[in-house]
Amino acid sequence: MVSLCISAIASNQGKTILSSALLYHFKDSVRPFKAGPDFIDPQFHTKICGTQSINLDGFMMNPKQLTWLYNHYSDKEVSILEGVMGFYDGMDKHSSAYDISKLLHMPTLLVLDGSGSYITVSAVLKGLKTYKKGNTIKGVVLNRIASQGHYELIKAQIEKDFSDIAVLGWIPNNLLTLKDTHLGLDLDDMDKLEAISKEVLTHIDIEKIRTIGYCEPKINTDYPFKLLVKMDQTVAVVTDENLSFLYHDNLRFLQETYTHVQIIRPSNDEVIPENCSSVYICGGYAETEKAYASIKKATNFRDSLIKHAKNKKIYAECAGLLYLGKNVDEKIMSGILEVSFTLEKRFQRLGYYFNELGTRGHAFHYTRPLDTAQGFDTLSKSKGGTGTVGSWQSTNKKVFGTYLHVMFRSNPSWIKKRL
Repeated sequence: MVSLCISAIASNQGKTILSSALLYHFKDSVRPFKAGPDFIDPQFHTKICGTQSINLDGFMMNPKQLTWLYNHYSDKEVSILEGVMGFYDGMDKHSSAYDISKLLHMPTLLVLDGSGSYITVSAVLKGLKTYKKGNTIKGVVLNRIASQGHYELIKAQIEKDFSDIAVLGWIPNNLLTLKDTHLGLDLDDMDKLEAISKEVLTHIDIEKIRTIGYCEPKINTDYPFKLLVKMDQTVAVVTDENLSFLYHDNLRFLQETYTHVQIIRPSNDEVIPENCSSVYICGGYAETEKAYASIKKATNFRDSLIKHAKNKKIYAECAGLLYLGKNVDEKIMSGILEVSFTLEKRFQRLGYYFNELGTRGHAFHYTRPLDTAQGFDTLSKSKGGTGTVGSWQSTNKKVFGTYLHVMFRSNPSWIKKRL
């Protein structure tokens, strides 16, 4: 099989453009992965190639768990991991492209910006190569290149300075196919992908990429997570184009743990079945104008959820929490939990957090509660550290909403408690 990590020195350097082009090129035989907790890029990956993208996060899973997850989902001929930010960014949380590619013995292709430079590009590469031992950098693709001659200048310098780095090609500056596409990414404009992929890969040696990424498939020999006995219950997963922040492995974990898992789409005004024992509401957007225009029309869904909440369990993350509350500014929500929110211009949380039980997760939101008196479960940047409340629950403790996104498989006891 072929296994590759795509990284760069920072965001907005061309990682997503190259990753997307390769995913489209290999679309019939590729499994996409994303480093870190991001929800947006995996949705784009999945739309490109039709195969669910899997998050690999070294903060929310330990090395054995992360390795198991990667091996488990590497079920295609090609596995492509898109890194996060720069190659070493996230090392403090064990979740950088460097950490993950090193753990998984995954060759890394660096996308390096060559605009307005040539010899200095090799100096930047030397810094990346020598900053930490054991890195997996094996190839380079040069981005924002003015011409074939410009590319040859940089290529010659890199090949002079490095015997173990393959220069795999270049991406032209000012790609014609991206001229009218915001940041090169538009989930509603997928018809451009073939043209974008072809233009991006025109000057890139795909066979060399295959050669660099070749490896033998690895088979899991044990299961490094706590096992739960399968429960003969029905769980409803509330997700749609608004509440779309759902880790694919979380869904798979629920399907492995419960006899029946039913998808409920509020945008279609679908109701919670009466035989459901519990409901999981995904994160996403409930507070934006577009999302709320859809959610406020879902009266049958709302009424069925309120009825369910009287004596059954609900577990909601982020936007799901907002929907359980009374309102976000003037936008009326379900009122199941006694808390109101307001939307701020600056984000209120961003990054990795621990809750009071030590559960690891991720949070990113712009809303804040107007009254924290009913809140609990402080979310902090360090285990046992200080922070502000991030969760709310009903008086009977069956309905629970939190700002924290978690990975279910590494927190089975937490999920069993909440669902």
